Amino acid sequence: MRSQDYDRLFLSPPHLGRHELNYVSKAIEDNWVAPVGPNLDGFERDICEFTGARHCVALTSGTAAIHLGLRLLGVGPGDEVLCPSFTFVATANPILYQGATPVFIDSEAETWNICPERLREALEAGKHQNRLPKALIIVHLYGMPCRLREILALAAEFGVPVLEDAAEALGSRYEGQPLGTFGTIGVFSFNGNKILTTSGGGALVTNSAEWARQARFWATQAKDDAPYYQHSELGYNYRLSNVLAGIGRGQMELLEDRVKKRREIYAWYRQHLAAIPGLSFGPLEPVGSHSNRWLTCLLLNPAETTVTPDQLRLHLETRNIESRPLWKPLHLQPLFADVTSYGGEVCTELFTRGLCLPSGSAMTDADLQRVAGAVRELLVAE
Repeated sequence: MRSQDYDRLFLSPPHLGRHELNYVSKAIEDNWVAPVGPNLDGFERDICEFTGARHCVALTSGTAAIHLGLRLLGVGPGDEVLCPSFTFVATANPILYQGATPVFIDSEAETWNICPERLREALEAGKHQNRLPKALIIVHLYGMPCRLREILALAAEFGVPVLEDAAEALGSRYEGQPLGTFGTIGVFSFNGNKILTTSGGGALVTNSAEWARQARFWATQAKDDAPYYQHSELGYNYRLSNVLAGIGRGQMELLEDRVKKRREIYAWYRQHLAAIPGLSFGPLEPVGSHSNRWLTCLLLNPAETTVTPDQLRLHLETRNIESRPLWKPLHLQPLFADVTSYGGEVCTELFTRGLCLPSGSAMTDADLQRVAGAVRELLVAE
Protein backbone atom coordinates (compact mmCIF):
# COMPACT_ATOMS: atom_id res chain seq x y z
CA MET A 1 0.00 0.00 0.00
CA ARG A 2 1.05 3.60 -0.57
CA SER A 3 1.94 5.95 2.27
CA GLN A 4 -1.03 8.12 1.23
CA ASP A 5 -3.35 5.28 2.21
CA TYR A 6 -2.55 5.91 5.87
CA ASP A 7 -3.15 8.91 8.10
CA ARG A 8 0.13 10.53 9.05
CA LEU A 9 1.60 9.45 12.38
CA PHE A 10 3.86 12.26 13.59
CA LEU A 11 6.86 11.89 15.86
CA SER A 12 5.68 14.13 18.70
CA PRO A 13 2.76 16.40 17.76
CA PRO A 14 1.10 18.87 20.14
CA HIS A 15 -1.54 17.33 22.40
CA LEU A 16 -4.03 19.87 23.67
CA GLY A 17 -6.57 19.33 26.41
CA ARG A 18 -9.80 21.15 27.21
CA HIS A 19 -8.51 24.07 29.27
CA GLU A 20 -6.05 25.85 27.00
CA LEU A 21 -8.90 27.50 25.08
CA ASN A 22 -10.35 28.93 28.29
CA TYR A 23 -7.14 30.83 29.05
CA VAL A 24 -6.66 31.96 25.45
CA SER A 25 -10.28 33.07 25.09
CA LYS A 26 -10.05 35.02 28.32
CA ALA A 27 -6.95 36.84 27.04
CA ILE A 28 -8.78 37.80 23.84
CA GLU A 29 -11.96 38.82 25.65
CA ASP A 30 -9.95 41.05 28.00
CA ASN A 31 -7.80 42.36 25.14
CA TRP A 32 -4.63 40.97 26.79
CA VAL A 33 -2.96 40.15 23.49
CA ALA A 34 0.14 42.17 24.31
CA PRO A 35 3.39 40.42 25.30
CA VAL A 36 2.45 40.78 28.98
CA GLY A 37 -0.65 40.00 31.02
CA PRO A 38 -2.28 37.71 33.58
CA ASN A 39 -1.60 34.50 31.66
CA LEU A 40 2.12 35.26 31.50
CA ASP A 41 2.31 35.92 35.22
CA GLY A 42 0.21 32.85 35.94
CA PHE A 43 2.25 30.59 33.67
CA GLU A 44 5.46 31.63 35.40
CA ARG A 45 3.85 30.92 38.79
CA ASP A 46 2.69 27.51 37.54
CA ILE A 47 6.22 26.58 36.46
CA CYS A 48 7.64 27.71 39.81
CA GLU A 49 5.05 25.70 41.71
CA PHE A 50 5.71 22.56 39.68
CA THR A 51 9.50 22.74 39.72
CA GLY A 52 10.14 24.38 43.07
CA ALA A 53 12.21 27.14 41.43
CA ARG A 54 11.79 30.53 43.09
CA HIS A 55 11.66 32.58 39.91
CA CYS A 56 10.67 31.96 36.28
CA VAL A 57 10.93 34.14 33.18
CA ALA A 58 8.83 32.90 30.26
CA LEU A 59 10.45 33.55 26.88
CA THR A 60 9.98 33.01 23.17
CA SER A 61 12.12 29.85 23.08
CA GLY A 62 14.45 27.61 25.02
CA THR A 63 17.24 29.01 22.84
CA ALA A 64 16.48 32.52 24.11
CA ALA A 65 16.58 31.18 27.67
CA ILE A 66 20.02 29.63 27.11
CA HIS A 67 21.23 32.88 25.56
CA LEU A 68 20.09 34.98 28.51
CA GLY A 69 21.43 32.37 30.92
CA LEU A 70 24.89 32.56 29.41
CA ARG A 71 24.81 36.33 29.55
CA LEU A 72 23.81 36.21 33.22
CA LEU A 73 26.81 33.96 33.84
CA GLY A 74 29.07 36.55 32.25
CA VAL A 75 29.97 34.55 29.16
CA GLY A 76 31.54 36.74 26.50
CA PRO A 77 34.14 36.95 23.73
CA GLY A 78 37.22 34.85 24.39
CA ASP A 79 35.49 32.57 26.91
CA GLU A 80 35.02 28.83 26.55
CA VAL A 81 31.83 26.97 27.47
CA LEU A 82 31.74 23.20 27.91
CA CYS A 83 28.79 21.54 26.22
CA PRO A 84 27.74 17.97 25.34
CA SER A 85 28.27 17.04 21.74
CA PHE A 86 25.17 14.84 21.67
CA THR A 87 22.40 17.45 21.65
CA PHE A 88 20.38 19.71 19.37
CA VAL A 89 22.30 22.65 17.92
CA ALA A 90 20.18 25.11 19.94
CA THR A 91 22.16 24.13 23.03
CA ALA A 92 25.40 25.45 21.52
CA ASN A 93 24.30 28.27 19.22
CA PRO A 94 23.89 30.81 22.05
CA ILE A 95 27.54 30.25 22.98
CA LEU A 96 28.36 31.70 19.57
CA TYR A 97 25.84 34.52 20.08
CA GLN A 98 27.99 35.64 23.02
CA GLY A 99 31.18 35.48 20.99
CA ALA A 100 32.43 32.56 23.07
CA THR A 101 33.77 29.18 21.99
CA PRO A 102 32.09 25.83 22.68
CA VAL A 103 34.13 22.82 23.78
CA PHE A 104 32.31 19.54 23.20
CA ILE A 105 32.21 16.58 25.60
CA ASP A 106 31.30 13.02 24.62
CA SER A 107 28.40 11.02 26.09
CA GLU A 108 28.41 7.99 28.35
CA ALA A 109 26.58 4.91 27.13
CA GLU A 110 24.00 4.52 29.91
CA THR A 111 22.05 7.80 29.96
CA TRP A 112 23.55 9.12 26.68
CA ASN A 113 24.31 12.36 28.47
CA ILE A 114 27.59 14.16 29.13
CA CYS A 115 30.31 11.79 30.33
CA PRO A 116 31.78 12.67 33.76
CA GLU A 117 35.12 11.08 32.87
CA ARG A 118 35.49 13.12 29.68
CA LEU A 119 34.25 16.18 31.54
CA ARG A 120 37.02 15.81 34.10
CA GLU A 121 39.56 15.60 31.28
CA ALA A 122 38.32 18.88 29.86
CA LEU A 123 38.26 20.61 33.23
CA GLU A 124 41.73 19.43 34.17
CA ALA A 125 43.06 20.55 30.79
CA GLY A 126 41.52 23.96 31.32
CA LYS A 127 43.02 24.22 34.79
CA HIS A 128 46.44 23.17 33.53
CA GLN A 129 46.27 25.88 30.85
CA ASN A 130 45.02 28.42 33.41
CA ARG A 131 41.91 28.70 31.26
CA LEU A 132 38.94 27.20 33.04
CA PRO A 133 35.64 27.39 31.13
CA LYS A 134 33.29 30.23 31.98
CA ALA A 135 30.34 27.85 32.21
CA LEU A 136 29.20 24.26 31.76
CA ILE A 137 25.98 23.45 29.91
CA ILE A 138 24.44 20.09 30.77
CA VAL A 139 21.55 18.49 28.85
CA HIS A 140 19.03 15.83 29.88
CA LEU A 141 18.71 14.12 26.52
CA TYR A 142 15.27 12.84 25.53
CA GLY A 143 14.17 13.60 29.09
CA MET A 144 16.71 11.29 30.77
CA PRO A 145 18.52 12.83 33.76
CA CYS A 146 22.26 13.00 33.36
CA ARG A 147 24.61 11.75 36.09
CA LEU A 148 23.95 14.83 38.16
CA ARG A 149 25.67 13.84 41.38
CA GLU A 150 29.02 13.29 39.64
CA ILE A 151 28.69 16.22 37.25
CA LEU A 152 27.71 18.76 39.88
CA ALA A 153 30.55 17.58 42.11
CA LEU A 154 33.01 18.17 39.26
CA ALA A 155 31.58 21.62 38.55
CA ALA A 156 31.91 22.55 42.22
CA GLU A 157 35.46 21.16 42.43
CA PHE A 158 36.60 23.37 39.55
CA GLY A 159 34.37 26.33 40.38
CA VAL A 160 32.45 26.32 37.09
CA PRO A 161 28.77 27.41 37.10
CA VAL A 162 26.21 25.07 35.53
CA LEU A 163 23.50 26.04 33.07
CA GLU A 164 20.99 23.19 33.00
CA ASP A 165 19.37 22.64 29.62
CA ALA A 166 16.19 20.78 30.54
CA ALA A 167 14.49 21.68 27.25
CA GLU A 168 13.44 18.05 26.72
CA ALA A 169 13.00 17.17 30.38
CA LEU A 170 10.10 19.04 31.96
CA GLY A 171 8.45 16.56 34.31
CA SER A 172 11.58 14.42 34.76
CA ARG A 173 13.15 14.04 38.21
CA TYR A 174 16.45 13.09 39.78
CA GLU A 175 16.30 11.67 43.31
CA GLY A 176 12.81 13.15 43.56
CA GLN A 177 13.81 16.69 42.55
CA PRO A 178 12.49 18.17 39.29
CA LEU A 179 15.05 18.68 36.56
CA GLY A 180 15.84 22.26 35.67
CA THR A 181 16.47 23.12 39.32
CA PHE A 182 19.96 21.66 39.80
CA GLY A 183 21.97 24.22 37.87
CA THR A 184 22.69 27.83 38.69
CA ILE A 185 20.19 28.51 35.90
CA GLY A 186 17.65 26.12 34.38
CA VAL A 187 16.07 26.20 30.93
CA PHE A 188 12.91 24.66 29.47
CA SER A 189 11.46 24.55 25.94
CA PHE A 190 7.78 24.63 24.99
CA ASN A 191 8.26 24.09 21.27
CA GLY A 192 5.46 22.36 19.40
CA ASN A 193 7.10 18.93 19.69
CA LYS A 194 7.77 19.05 23.44
CA ILE A 195 5.86 17.24 26.17
CA LEU A 196 4.27 20.60 27.05
CA THR A 197 3.85 23.19 24.33
CA THR A 198 2.93 26.85 23.96
CA SER A 199 3.33 26.52 20.16
CA GLY A 200 6.69 28.23 20.56
CA GLY A 201 8.23 29.25 23.83
CA GLY A 202 10.66 28.58 26.63
CA ALA A 203 11.55 29.58 30.15
CA LEU A 204 14.48 30.43 32.37
CA VAL A 205 14.29 29.47 36.05
CA THR A 206 16.56 30.60 38.86
CA ASN A 207 16.54 31.07 42.62
CA SER A 208 18.02 34.56 42.22
CA ALA A 209 15.49 37.40 42.22
CA GLU A 210 18.10 39.75 40.76
CA TRP A 211 18.89 37.43 37.87
CA ALA A 212 15.20 36.98 37.10
CA ARG A 213 14.79 40.77 37.10
CA GLN A 214 17.80 41.18 34.82
CA ALA A 215 16.58 38.48 32.43
CA ARG A 216 13.17 40.16 32.13
CA PHE A 217 14.86 43.49 31.51
CA TRP A 218 17.02 42.13 28.69
CA ALA A 219 14.09 40.14 27.25
CA THR A 220 12.01 43.31 26.83
CA GLN A 221 14.57 45.34 24.86
CA ALA A 222 16.41 46.56 27.98
CA LYS A 223 14.27 49.67 28.31
CA ASP A 224 15.54 51.97 31.05
CA ASP A 225 13.21 53.31 33.74
CA ALA A 226 12.34 56.54 31.95
CA PRO A 227 9.17 58.11 30.49
CA TYR A 228 10.70 57.82 27.02
CA TYR A 229 12.53 55.00 25.23
CA GLN A 230 16.04 55.04 26.61
CA HIS A 231 18.42 52.10 26.37
CA SER A 232 21.75 51.79 28.16
CA GLU A 233 22.21 48.04 27.56
CA LEU A 234 21.72 45.63 24.69
CA GLY A 235 18.31 44.00 24.86
CA TYR A 236 16.23 41.46 22.94
CA ASN A 237 12.62 40.84 21.96
CA TYR A 238 12.44 37.56 23.88
CA ARG A 239 9.31 37.77 26.05
CA LEU A 240 6.58 35.15 25.61
CA SER A 241 3.18 36.55 24.65
CA ASN A 242 0.25 36.51 27.05
CA VAL A 243 -1.84 34.55 24.53
CA LEU A 244 0.71 31.73 24.15
CA ALA A 245 1.21 31.69 27.92
CA GLY A 246 -2.49 30.87 28.15
CA ILE A 247 -1.87 27.69 26.16
CA GLY A 248 0.92 26.91 28.60
CA ARG A 249 -1.34 27.34 31.62
CA GLY A 250 -3.78 24.80 30.24
CA GLN A 251 -0.94 22.44 29.36
CA MET A 252 0.56 22.62 32.86
CA GLU A 253 -2.66 21.18 34.26
CA LEU A 254 -2.02 18.05 32.17
CA LEU A 255 1.73 17.64 32.59
CA GLU A 256 1.74 14.72 35.03
CA ASP A 257 -0.70 12.82 32.82
CA ARG A 258 1.45 13.51 29.76
CA VAL A 259 4.55 12.17 31.50
CA LYS A 260 2.65 9.06 32.58
CA LYS A 261 1.47 8.46 29.00
CA ARG A 262 4.94 8.91 27.46
CA ARG A 263 6.41 6.46 29.94
CA GLU A 264 3.66 3.99 29.09
CA ILE A 265 4.43 4.36 25.37
CA TYR A 266 8.11 3.63 26.01
CA ALA A 267 7.19 0.57 28.10
CA TRP A 268 4.77 -0.64 25.40
CA TYR A 269 7.40 -0.47 22.68
CA ARG A 270 9.90 -2.32 24.84
CA GLN A 271 7.39 -5.04 25.70
CA HIS A 272 6.37 -5.61 22.09
CA LEU A 273 9.61 -5.06 20.18
CA ALA A 274 12.63 -5.66 22.42
CA ALA A 275 12.71 -9.38 21.60
CA ILE A 276 13.52 -8.65 17.95
CA PRO A 277 17.16 -9.64 17.33
CA GLY A 278 19.44 -6.63 17.02
CA LEU A 279 16.94 -4.14 18.47
CA SER A 280 17.21 -2.50 21.89
CA PHE A 281 15.90 0.63 23.58
CA GLY A 282 17.58 3.47 25.41
CA PRO A 283 18.73 5.50 27.13
CA LEU A 284 18.74 3.43 30.31
CA GLU A 285 17.13 4.84 33.44
CA PRO A 286 19.50 4.57 36.44
CA VAL A 287 18.24 4.11 39.99
CA GLY A 288 17.14 7.48 41.32
CA SER A 289 16.21 8.84 37.89
CA HIS A 290 12.69 9.31 36.55
CA SER A 291 12.55 10.26 32.87
CA ASN A 292 9.56 11.81 31.16
CA ARG A 293 10.48 9.60 28.15
CA TRP A 294 9.83 12.52 25.81
CA LEU A 295 10.81 10.37 22.83
CA THR A 296 11.18 6.60 22.64
CA CYS A 297 14.54 5.76 21.05
CA LEU A 298 15.71 2.44 19.65
CA LEU A 299 19.16 1.19 18.73
CA LEU A 300 20.03 -1.33 16.01
CA ASN A 301 23.05 -3.56 16.52
CA PRO A 302 24.91 -4.09 13.21
CA ALA A 303 26.36 -7.34 14.59
CA GLU A 304 22.84 -8.80 14.75
CA THR A 305 20.93 -7.13 11.91
CA THR A 306 21.81 -5.81 8.48
CA VAL A 307 19.03 -3.21 8.64
CA THR A 308 20.23 0.33 9.25
CA PRO A 309 18.29 3.03 11.11
CA ASP A 310 17.85 4.97 7.88
CA GLN A 311 16.46 1.92 6.09
CA LEU A 312 13.98 1.53 8.92
CA ARG A 313 13.12 5.24 8.78
CA LEU A 314 12.42 5.02 5.06
CA HIS A 315 10.36 1.88 5.54
CA LEU A 316 8.23 3.60 8.17
CA GLU A 317 7.72 6.47 5.72
CA THR A 318 6.11 4.02 3.28
CA ARG A 319 3.49 3.57 6.00
CA ASN A 320 3.25 7.36 6.53
CA ILE A 321 4.93 7.06 9.92
CA GLU A 322 7.36 9.80 10.92
CA SER A 323 10.54 8.76 12.71
CA ARG A 324 13.81 10.61 13.13
CA PRO A 325 17.51 9.86 13.61
CA LEU A 326 19.04 10.62 16.97
CA TRP A 327 20.74 14.01 17.22
CA LYS A 328 23.76 14.28 14.96
CA PRO A 329 26.65 15.10 17.35
CA LEU A 330 27.76 18.70 17.25
CA HIS A 331 31.41 17.80 16.75
CA LEU A 332 30.35 16.31 13.39
CA GLN A 333 28.48 19.43 12.28
CA PRO A 334 30.14 21.64 9.63
CA LEU A 335 29.34 24.70 11.76
CA PHE A 336 31.67 23.41 14.47
CA ALA A 337 34.37 21.80 12.33
CA ASP A 338 37.17 23.58 14.20
CA VAL A 339 35.84 23.12 17.75
CA THR A 340 37.77 21.10 20.33
CA SER A 341 36.11 17.85 21.43
CA TYR A 342 36.85 15.45 24.27
CA GLY A 343 35.98 12.04 22.95
CA GLY A 344 33.13 11.62 20.52
CA GLU A 345 33.14 7.90 19.84
CA VAL A 346 30.17 7.09 22.08
CA CYS A 347 27.78 9.71 20.75
CA THR A 348 28.90 9.03 17.17
CA GLU A 349 28.01 5.36 17.56
CA LEU A 350 24.66 6.22 19.11
CA PHE A 351 23.90 8.52 16.18
CA THR A 352 24.74 5.83 13.62
CA ARG A 353 22.66 3.17 15.40
CA GLY A 354 19.63 5.09 16.70
CA LEU A 355 16.14 6.13 15.65
CA CYS A 356 13.30 7.94 17.45
CA LEU A 357 9.84 6.39 17.15
CA PRO A 358 6.49 8.20 17.29
CA SER A 359 5.90 9.03 20.94
CA GLY A 360 3.06 11.56 21.08
CA SER A 361 0.91 11.33 24.18
CA ALA A 362 -2.27 11.17 22.07
CA MET A 363 -1.22 7.87 20.46
CA THR A 364 -3.79 5.10 20.61
CA ASP A 365 -3.17 1.39 20.95
CA ALA A 366 -3.95 1.07 17.24
CA ASP A 367 -1.27 3.68 16.48
CA LEU A 368 1.29 1.76 18.51
CA GLN A 369 0.33 -1.50 16.84
CA ARG A 370 0.75 0.15 13.46
CA VAL A 371 4.27 1.33 14.28
CA ALA A 372 5.25 -2.00 15.78
CA GLY A 373 3.85 -3.87 12.80
CA ALA A 374 5.86 -1.75 10.39
CA VAL A 375 9.05 -2.30 12.42
CA ARG A 376 8.49 -6.07 12.43
CA GLU A 377 7.80 -6.08 8.69
CA LEU A 378 11.37 -5.01 8.03
CA LEU A 379 13.38 -6.41 10.93
CA VAL A 380 11.75 -9.80 11.31
CA ALA A 381 11.47 -10.38 7.56
CA GLU A 382 15.17 -9.74 6.80
